[in-house]
Amino acid sequence: MKNRLTAFIPYSGMEESKKTIDYLANSELISKTYLLSSDKNLQPIDNTEVINVSDIWSTNTIKLIAEKSNSDYTLIINKESQIEFSQFSLERFVSTSDDTGAAFIYSDYDEVKDDVRKHHPVIDYQIGSLRDDFNFGYVLCCRTNMVKKAAEAMNDNFSFAGLYDLRLRLSQQGALLRLPEYLYTVVETDTRKSGEKLFDYVDPKNRKVQIEMEEAVTSHLKNINAYLEPKFEEVKIEDENFELEASVIIPVRNRNKTIGDAIESVLKQKTNFKFNLIVVDNYSTDGTTETIKSFADKDERVLHVIPESKDLQIGGCWNEAVHHPKCGRYSVQLDSDDIYIDENTLQTIVDCFHEEKCAMVIGSYKMTDFHLNEIPPGLIDHKEWTPENGRNNAIRINGLGAPRGFYTPVLRKIKIPNVSYGEDYAVGLAISRNYQIGRIYHAIYACRRWEGNSDAALSVEKVNSNNTYKDRVRTIEVLARQLKNA
Repeated sequence: MKNRLTAFIPYSGMEESKKTIDYLANSELISKTYLLSSDKNLQPIDNTEVINVSDIWSTNTIKLIAEKSNSDYTLIINKESQIEFSQFSLERFVSTSDDTGAAFIYSDYDEVKDDVRKHHPVIDYQIGSLRDDFNFGYVLCCRTNMVKKAAEAMNDNFSFAGLYDLRLRLSQQGALLRLPEYLYTVVETDTRKSGEKLFDYVDPKNRKVQIEMEEAVTSHLKNINAYLEPKFEEVKIEDENFELEASVIIPVRNRNKTIGDAIESVLKQKTNFKFNLIVVDNYSTDGTTETIKSFADKDERVLHVIPESKDLQIGGCWNEAVHHPKCGRYSVQLDSDDIYIDENTLQTIVDCFHEEKCAMVIGSYKMTDFHLNEIPPGLIDHKEWTPENGRNNAIRINGLGAPRGFYTPVLRKIKIPNVSYGEDYAVGLAISRNYQIGRIYHAIYACRRWEGNSDAALSVEKVNSNNTYKDRVRTIEVLARQLKNA
């Protein structure tokens, strides 16, 4: 099994990468090892050749990889790092590719973080795995003829989205297959907790990257007949009668430290319409129930709802509130550990509904610590959203923003999945399939990050579970849009 792979690895001279490069350059399986570098003065290591590129994962780089690869398979290392391959791991990649004809193979891996080695499983690829940050690990074994075909079809001259564009195009040709085996070890340099990584994709400095990723996924959706043109059903609010114009909905369980602040931020709202607050108390045991009751006893606008069912998660609590006879025309979200940024938030959201005739409104929020001091990345505004293409780009990104408001009749019709992660995203995608979503681009909400946040520091297994669910939601949405277009 000789000369089956042509290897490509990004290299800037990092000392830790040299062992990986030496291993690849001296493996009998590797016919040639190329170093991808933007440093024109970089000298090649023994048995390697340097390919100078302006941007590591540009369209131009992918086309050069396709041109230079002269083996059955193309091995792409997608990040500069120290990688140690396990026993016969390259053989395992190649034999699985031979046996299955998959477009590319990826695998689980071990990672060393702070000198501690741990398993890092990844998740299976599915139709809806369209996030540009989908974790394939660091090693991709691609079928070369498919790489060449994909490269020939690339039209956009991306500076950042070339590798993303490649894997979307490969997925149109064959399976992206995960081997649930730990085939290599990587030294992880990003030691942040899960909660600190959540908002990388909306960091303003990454906006150019986001625009390119949107162009790539839009082209992909067109190719698989899941793209939706900017044609929307109109929302006719005069067709429905409601006693109240709006209801703020807070599902809560054991948030006594924060629920009072959240409730007070609602009761301070100044509006030209009648509204109420529906707090769905999901059997709290830490004093939250008593705190809510104290507000409800003093202010008739506060409805304290304890559901009969004890199997409800966040989505189920939302359904409980939305289908309550006292729910208003618009259902507006507030998480139990966040607050509205000032007394005008609710009015701003309802005004947007009336102005844009939409079925859903999404605002912008400011990241703060527990004491409301702004923390990086600051304002989360999703300015990459466009009215024409937002609902297509929504299938790529990992969230739609906050706070979220819904036209209650539409929400009652769709129903919210009874889960505690991704339920808002699932509903947003379903609504966007037929209706326009309105946007507010200035901060109207404070998202407080503290040690009690449910996503502050998640295990790899929990992150994988969350991502698998959202990918499944995207898969359902892709299939629904293909059926709609058919």
